[in-house]
This record gives sequence, C-alpha cells and structure tokens, in this order.
Amino acid sequence: MMCCMRAARLIKMVLLLQSRPSMTAAELARELEVSERTVTRDAQALSEAGVPVYADRGRAGGYRLVGGYRTRLTGLHRSEAEALFLSGVPGALREMGLEDAASAARLKVSAALLPSLRDASRTAAQRFHLDAPNWFKEPKTPVLLPAVADAVWDDRRVTARYRRGEDEVVRELEPYGLVLKAGVWYLCARVAGGGSFRVYRIDRFTAVDTGEERFEREPEFDLPAFWEERAEQFARSLLRARVVVRLSPDGVRRLPYALDSLSAREALADADAPDCDGWVTVALPVESEEVAHAQLTALGPEVEVLAPDSLRERFAGDALRLAGLYHRQDGV
Repeated sequence: MMCCMRAARLIKMVLLLQSRPSMTAAELARELEVSERTVTRDAQALSEAGVPVYADRGRAGGYRLVGGYRTRLTGLHRSEAEALFLSGVPGALREMGLEDAASAARLKVSAALLPSLRDASRTAAQRFHLDAPNWFKEPKTPVLLPAVADAVWDDRRVTARYRRGEDEVVRELEPYGLVLKAGVWYLCARVAGGGSFRVYRIDRFTAVDTGEERFEREPEFDLPAFWEERAEQFARSLLRARVVVRLSPDGVRRLPYALDSLSAREALADADAPDCDGWVTVALPVESEEVAHAQLTALGPEVEVLAPDSLRERFAGDALRLAGLYHRQDGV
C-alpha cells in the first residue's frame, strides 16, 4: 500500500513539474502534502529512474524538468479529456451520465495530454454550454438526457419524438449541443437534411432513438453564440406590453437588475435627459402588466409609474397599504 502511495506521489510530482517552469521544495511539499525532506528524496528517486529532474541551488532555486521532458503517464481517453474541461459543473456532468469519466479525468492532469487530445477543450465547449445566472435552481433531470448527451458526443443523428402542445411530433435531428438554463435542459439541434437550427426542451422528449449514422458538424457553429442569439430573441418575443415610468438616479442604476437587462439598457439609452430633480422618464417593454408590477416593485420608492393608469393605480394601492401597515406598527 505504501509503495502504491509513493508511486502515485512520484507521478503527481512529475506532472506538477511538467505543468510549470519550476517549483520550490516548499511548493512541492505543500502540493504533495509531505515534508520538504520527502520532496528531496522523491526528486532523487525520479532522477535515478531516468526522469531528468534538476535541482537549482540557491535562494531562488527549486526543481524543474530538463529539456522539455514530457510524460505520457496520464493515459487519458478522449471522453475523460473532454470531461476534464467540464468538471467545473459536476451536477450537470452527473445528469448527463459523465460523472465517472470526470472523476477519472480529475485523477490525471491535462499537462500531459497527447497531441491528438489537445482539442478537447474546444470540442467540449462546442457541445455543452452552461447558462446559470443568479436565479439558477436545482434542475430536474429529464429521463432521456443521457441518451441525448451520448448522441451529442458522438455526432449521431437521432429520431426524436416530442410533445408540442397537445400533439406529438417526430423529427430526425442532428444534435449539436446541450444547454442548461435556469434548471432546464435544452438541445440545440439541426433538422436533418440541411434544415434550420432549432432549440428543444429535453423534458418534452418522449422517445429518442440513436442510430448508427453520424453527421458532419458545421465547423463554424458556435454553441455559446447561437444560444445567446436565440435566448435574446426569446426574451424579446415575450415583451409585448409597454409601461412608462419615472426613475430616480438610484432607480436608473437598479433597473437592469429588476427587468431584462438588455431591454432596460436600450430603453434608458432612448430616454430623455433627466429633469431638474435628476429623475428620468422612460418607456419600458414588459411581458405584461402583472409581470411589470412584480418587477418594478423591487425598485420601491425609486420608481413612479406614469402609464398605464391601471398599473399606476396598483402601485398607489400598494403605497396606501404600506403606509397603513407602518402607521399601525409605529402606534401613531
């Protein structure tokens, strides 16, 4: 057991030195969780075994590998190498059925990747994108997610059956990438046969059949850029109503955090100059009066609704209720 532990430590030491120009004995001891004396003995053992570890003497000295030495001790498989670059999202990996691959990859080090695997970070980024803003919630894993993820990894066409309203539709798809947004998994796919790129909610799939046929990915396809464009289009499609408000300077600053940030900033850019009190009148696109009421309430006294009258009356009613509440609490 002790022999195995030392062998693992020696391998880690080589990989650490391989990933950096040099390291001091203290740095190595801290990384390896051993004493500096043990680091000295291990370095000597590696040298005797033919690994060119060189000790630089002096105050600024340390250990380094000579002559660009690189080891192939990691033996990473492609799935492990790609999972390594996704290991910052363990929950997502678990749901896609890749947790074991990620665990194996983390035991090895990307510093020793073979040339044939050095595109792993790029291939992973083009197939999976995590969009997790501060309103992220724990996702409910769709049953068919692992099957879809396998098809994405292997560039295999799938025949998918999914719910659209009250009906079920069957489509042959080329699955390009997965996105986890606010706890919901989406598939970005191209309709087979040169069709358009579309976005599908995976929890609406009722069946997925993965065939043997592979498709040729478009090299210029950029998953994060595609998702950003579609997400923006979707957000704008929801903004069907319009309200007019006055905002204090603090309200102007907080508005992008209360509403859709892009629409809020565009509306502020089109607003007139502040009045003599520093307040700005702005027309805002919103999803509905109900949603606008909930969003603008977060701004408190830093916003005054001017139109429509029905929304203004809501806020006036809120103000009266709040005044009455605090009036009673103060005993006045």
